[in-house]
Amino acid sequence: MESAVNEYTLYGITDGKAVGTYLEHKFKTYLATLYTYDQGNSASGIDFPTLSVDVKVTSVTQPQSSSPFKSARQKIYGLGYHLLIFVYQKTDDHIHRTGCLDIKHTVFVEKSRTADYQMTRGILEILHRDGNMDDLIAFMQDKNLPVDEIEAANLAEEMLHNPPLLGYLTISNALQWRLQYTRVIQQAGLIEGIYRVR
Repeated sequence: MESAVNEYTLYGITDGKAVGTYLEHKFKTYLATLYTYDQGNSASGIDFPTLSVDVKVTSVTQPQSSSPFKSARQKIYGLGYHLLIFVYQKTDDHIHRTGCLDIKHTVFVEKSRTADYQMTRGILEILHRDGNMDDLIAFMQDKNLPVDEIEAANLAEEMLHNPPLLGYLTISNALQWRLQYTRVIQQAGLIEGIYRVR
C-alpha cells in the first residue's frame, strides 16, 4: 500500500530518521484502525511492548539502524524482542514535488534470531570442538565484547549449559548497538525464525 503513495511531506527528505518516523507513525495509525493494542511509549524502548516487537525502518542502500544497549549478553542471546523491519527505496518526483517509499522487503525476525551472527557462530564452533570456559572467555575478549572478567565468566558458564542459537544480525559495539540487516534480508524465508512478510 505504501509503495503506491506519493507523499508531499517526503519530498526532498534525505534524513533516514525522519523517513522512519513517518512510516512508523503511518503503520501504527493503520493498525489502530484494525486492532486494539497497547501503543507503548518512548520510555519502553520498543514500539509494541506487549507483543515484544520493535519496528525498524531502513534504506535498502544501507540497511541498518540503532538499538538501545542493555547488556553485552544481547550480542550472544539476542535483543530480547522481535524485529519487524521495513526496507525501503525512496524516490522523489520533481515535477509533482512528492516522495515515494517503495518497500523492497518486509522481514520479521523472532527474538531468538536477533543475536550477532559472527559472535554466535564462533561460540557454537568452540562448543562443537569441546571448548571450555577459558576458550569462550578468550573468544569474547578477542571480539572486544564489552564485559568485565566476572561477567565474561558468568556468560561462558551459561553458554556451556545453554548454547545460544545462531543469530542473524550484525551488531556493532557502540553506546547503542548498531544493527545491520543485510543477512536477515538474504535469509528471510529460508531460516526458521526469519520470515519474509513481503
